[in-house]
Amino acid sequence: MLAMSEDGWTAANVPDQSGKTMVITGANSGIGFEASRVLAQRGARLVMAVRRPDAGEVAAGIIRTEAPEAEVLVEECDLGDLASIQRCAGRIAETVGSVDVLINNAGIMAVPYGTTTDGHERQLGTNHLGHFALTGRLLPRLLESERGRVVTVSSDAHRFGRVDPENLDGDRYRRWGAYGRSKLANLLFAYELDRKARSAGVALTSVACHPGYAATNLQGRAARERGRSGQIWKLGHRFAQSAADGALPTLRAATDPDAGGGSYFGPTGRQRGPAGLVRSSGRSHDTGTAGRLWEISEQLTGVRFRF
Repeated sequence: MLAMSEDGWTAANVPDQSGKTMVITGANSGIGFEASRVLAQRGARLVMAVRRPDAGEVAAGIIRTEAPEAEVLVEECDLGDLASIQRCAGRIAETVGSVDVLINNAGIMAVPYGTTTDGHERQLGTNHLGHFALTGRLLPRLLESERGRVVTVSSDAHRFGRVDPENLDGDRYRRWGAYGRSKLANLLFAYELDRKARSAGVALTSVACHPGYAATNLQGRAARERGRSGQIWKLGHRFAQSAADGALPTLRAATDPDAGGGSYFGPTGRQRGPAGLVRSSGRSHDTGTAGRLWEISEQLTGVRFRF
């Protein structure tokens, strides 16, 4: 059983991943890229599911240079477009087969109001509904694995999030409130997926994590979309941990053999520090909200999980 303490866990602790197939969204930059390069170096067959395949191929080229023996594939997947998600899952099923680990990493943060291709509020639609749909589409491939695992990347911002499944868009759009709502939805989904897998008696583990405060381009994108300079975010990055350190909770959630279903990993210093077990908010453990969110998510995405 993992202890909830600072135990100095680093990328060096990632065990050999040879023979495992891993799919990771948002793998071309930031935390997704840093996690991908470590997983490839440890022998995993890697599927980088990205919105922009050209950027994905550039990132994959770097990883292939660092890990020449690794098999690295790039698949287009726009999490704001349910049809794109369906096509991506179909291609993975045809070309890759069973999936051992799915890492739901990609996301947008505090962007101006907008909607996905399917008309959903953009942050919830991308961060939660997109990953809900991708997980459901890949579920048959995950269940083919000896011990499938789903890792969902949340954020400490989930603590100020509020989820009303009957009114997911909220009454008024506030970009940070919407981001917190989407990250709380990530946790509600991760924990509910674990409960449903346990109830069905299938060999699937659902784990969640958050990176703390890490220097990535996530913040800069939000600033650019608002027509503002990214300089303030660059200044803030001086106080942030690196993207490589921010990827450690993801790596531990994806590879630690002792990670139990429903676990939540993050920096044990809350925003910085070694990756270990941490606690999420009380709202994230509300089973009633989680169950209803699941039902609404199935309705909005048209994806149902067949355990």
